[in-house]
Amino acid sequence: MDLALTDKVVVVTGPAKGMGAAISLGFAREGAKLALLGRDTKAIVPVTDQATAMGVEAEIFACDVTSPAAVDHAIAAVLARFGNRIDVLINVAGGTGPIGKTGIETTADEFDDILHLNMRGPFNLIRAVAPVMKQNGGGKIVNVGGTFGMRGRAMRLAYSSSKWGLRGVTKSFAIELGPDNINVNLVAPGMVDGPRFRDKVVPQVAAQHGISLEDAEQRHAADYALGRISTDEDVASATLFLASERSRQITGIDMPVDGGWASL
Repeated sequence: MDLALTDKVVVVTGPAKGMGAAISLGFAREGAKLALLGRDTKAIVPVTDQATAMGVEAEIFACDVTSPAAVDHAIAAVLARFGNRIDVLINVAGGTGPIGKTGIETTADEFDDILHLNMRGPFNLIRAVAPVMKQNGGGKIVNVGGTFGMRGRAMRLAYSSSKWGLRGVTKSFAIELGPDNINVNLVAPGMVDGPRFRDKVVPQVAAQHGISLEDAEQRHAADYALGRISTDEDVASATLFLASERSRQITGIDMPVDGGWASL
């Protein structure tokens, strides 16, 4: 299916690794132009190198998404570079917050920090980009949330709260921006295979239950209807669909990409 993303100007936050890198390179394969925003600009260079090797334009812009001033500065630079157009915004940048702490053990600062990053970051970007999309006749916004923001999770109260909140940000903006032909949706990954899953989650489960790493991986996968762990590419595919005209009549949704956990 042709997603009709060729030459679209796509802003991606948090593009250096994992889902962010997979999403960015997915757009590159579709022929989009990439504006990649992040604090650690050196970490983004391998992604831009891969994208430009595919023959597309890709440029890095320094940005702390929690700072409205930094966001405004970065978006102004993107507009100057790409002809005053932004067609797609993908908010990937975020954090995990305290892990292994109950809500009572979580400090007020820890709670505030992760809400600030996971909710205010996308809020800042949407406020900066939506007026541009309005002027240009529409656009697509996709926020990357998480399934812990759909079912909740013990020992992850701060993170779960931030992702629940991001769902509210998504739905409210979808209602407000719909008349301007701007779709706003959320992709909610479950556990995604990668270094964190392999190096932290699997060993933790293995130690907790006194089982092998292989058995721990299978035990985790068994929680999902499809019996397998999602990949970065799974998340990227869902994101690209919601960013394309193939999803023109979809807005305000939460799309779990988790093999059947949050919605079953």
